[in-house]
Amino acid sequence: MNFLVIDDDKTFRDATCLLIDGEGHHAESAASGELGLARLKEDKFEAVLLDLNLGRENGLDVLQQLLKNRPNLPVVIFTAQGSVKNAVEAMRRGAVDFLEKPFTREQFHLVLARVNRFHQLSQSIERLEQEVKENKAQHPEPLLDFNTPLMREVMDVLFRAARTSASVLIMGESGTGKSIAARAVHQKSHLSDKPFVTVSCPSLSKELLESELFGHVKGAFTGAVKDHWGKVKAAAGGTLFLDEIGDLPMEIQPKLLRLLQEREYERVGENITRSADLRIIAATSRDLKKRVAEGAFREDLYFRLNVIAVEMPPLRARPGDLLCFAEHYLAHFAAQCGRRLDGLSDEAVACVRAYFWPGNLRELRNAIERAVIMAKRDKLVPEDLPAELRCHPNAAATNDGHSAPGISPLMSMEKLEELHVRRVLKQTSGLAEAAEVLGIDRATLYRKRKKIGLE
Repeated sequence: MNFLVIDDDKTFRDATCLLIDGEGHHAESAASGELGLARLKEDKFEAVLLDLNLGRENGLDVLQQLLKNRPNLPVVIFTAQGSVKNAVEAMRRGAVDFLEKPFTREQFHLVLARVNRFHQLSQSIERLEQEVKENKAQHPEPLLDFNTPLMREVMDVLFRAARTSASVLIMGESGTGKSIAARAVHQKSHLSDKPFVTVSCPSLSKELLESELFGHVKGAFTGAVKDHWGKVKAAAGGTLFLDEIGDLPMEIQPKLLRLLQEREYERVGENITRSADLRIIAATSRDLKKRVAEGAFREDLYFRLNVIAVEMPPLRARPGDLLCFAEHYLAHFAAQCGRRLDGLSDEAVACVRAYFWPGNLRELRNAIERAVIMAKRDKLVPEDLPAELRCHPNAAATNDGHSAPGISPLMSMEKLEELHVRRVLKQTSGLAEAAEVLGIDRATLYRKRKKIGLE
């Protein structure tokens, strides 16, 4: 936990901070109520230790302002002998506990334990409130109820791993539901009541990503105007999910390896080593073995991540799940738009089944959302679906099972995907539109273009 100690006595202030640091927490100090309130606005502290005697300032007034800005902030009152009455009044106004000066280490431990319980309870309430909001919003991702044996086997491995503290690596194409699976592992684990924090590795520059992960101190680099706690700290006690780990910059990989092996890290611009109690789940759409061979990914980090590894099969390999997911998305978006739709017509089902789905679940979700918005009847028909589904060669297959010209029954999945990507790129105005049609991000489409020689 991060504590802010507000006391005008420097000796007492420093001694209290040392005591807190010695218990494995972090403490910073302020010499007055005014400075304390300013620090509280700059940084996220999880508890405050406040002296009632702050010279010209009234500690009760400072307490009132603290709780006005942060109503659920646990505040412990320091009080000298003879001011216990004021401490009781402070607790009536919202303080969670008080310590009478001078106090012993044992007395401090008792108060620290109560504050920690209060903090954990507050976190649990926040998470429950967030879950209630998400349930009310009817999150569009399909439930983890699969009909395909291949997918059930993958989830069985993940759920068995969930009961351990082992690192998990989830591989698979973009849009196959890797983040959904990661969250499911967290929810099935002994850490389910703790934070689940996501970091998208390709989304930031090397410098910003390092700060996002580990945090930084004021002045560590240009623009670092105040101290910042990173996602490692935010995930304390819970799960840190590293999405697209294959794109993690080489300079950060040794620090992540240390976090995995030693459970230690430092904020950018700081020499204080901190402990990290968390579980790491990583996901990638890249071939990490190939990245290792190319020198773009550390071999030791790959082996450290690869304790429990699974590959999420693409949607085209899960025909038993395809219509189930399509109907799930249809129900969600129909409710969201206030529409009453009675499923997909037989013709629309044929289009959905025949399509290659290179963008996997993400593309399917986009296609069904668009169809629900465009629907004119009580069922979805091919005309409601995106054009690429209606004109896809496989959708034109004859009743005797022969595919349209250009598609061989013995053609590999990789070649089918290449043909489809080429077709979409040809029929769209640019990368942004093509990526939206395919249901993948532009970086993924750029890599696919490069792979098939369309640079």
